[in-house]
Amino acid sequence: MASSTDRMLHSRLGVTPDAGAWCEIGKIPKPPPDVHRNAGNGALRSGLIRPLRLLALVLASPLLLILGFLLLLASGEEVLKKWLATGEERERLRIEDLDAKRRDTAIVELGLNQTFDGDWNGAAGQFLLRWYGHSSHNKRYVALSEGRILLAAPPKRVSFRAESRMAVVAELPTAEAELEDPLPEYESTKLLLRFKDGSWIVLTTEKMRSSLHKHLMRHPANHETKCTGT
Repeated sequence: MASSTDRMLHSRLGVTPDAGAWCEIGKIPKPPPDVHRNAGNGALRSGLIRPLRLLALVLASPLLLILGFLLLLASGEEVLKKWLATGEERERLRIEDLDAKRRDTAIVELGLNQTFDGDWNGAAGQFLLRWYGHSSHNKRYVALSEGRILLAAPPKRVSFRAESRMAVVAELPTAEAELEDPLPEYESTKLLLRFKDGSWIVLTTEKMRSSLHKHLMRHPANHETKCTGT
C-alpha cells in the first residue's frame, strides 16, 4: 500500500519517483551582462521570506533557542563519549574523523565547493540563469522517475509546507542530463547535475547520503565520475 508521502508526491509531481530529496545550490555568481540579458535577466537569487513568515520565525525563535541548547548538549555528550570511549571505539571515531577530512579535501579538489563549472555558455550555465525564474523558492525537490530528472518547488518562496505546495518547475530527460554522486566512497550531501556537454551544477541535499545518493549507489552510472576541478 502506498504511503501518505507517496500519495502526496504522486499528487504534486504526477508520478511516484524512484528517489527524491530536497536540494539547494550555492550562490549564483554574477554572469556577464550580455549573457544575463540574452537569458532574460532572470533572478539570480531566491526570493525573500514574506514579512508574515518572518514574523512567525521570530515568534518561533524561543523554540529555536531551545533546539540550539539541545544540540549543544548533544555536542557535549559526543565529547564525553570520546573521553569515555574504549580503545576500539576511539579507533573507530578516529577513522570516521579521517574519512570526514578526506571527504572535505575531495570536495575542494573536485570543485564541489563551487556552484557550477563556470561556463555560462554551457548547458549548465544556461540552466542556472533560469533557475530562480522557474521558482523563487530557495530549494528544489529533485526526483528521478522513468528516465527523467524532475525539479519541483513551490511557485514562490515559503517557510512551511513546501511539499504540499510544490509543482514540477523543470524536467530534464536523461538524454540531456544525468544525476551523479561524485563522492560514492564517502557519506556526503553533494550531487552533480551533469549535462551532456560536460557542464555541471552542484546540488547539496538536506541530509547526508539522501534517498538520491542511495538510489545512485544501487544503480551506478555506466561512466566514470570525472573530476570537476579546473
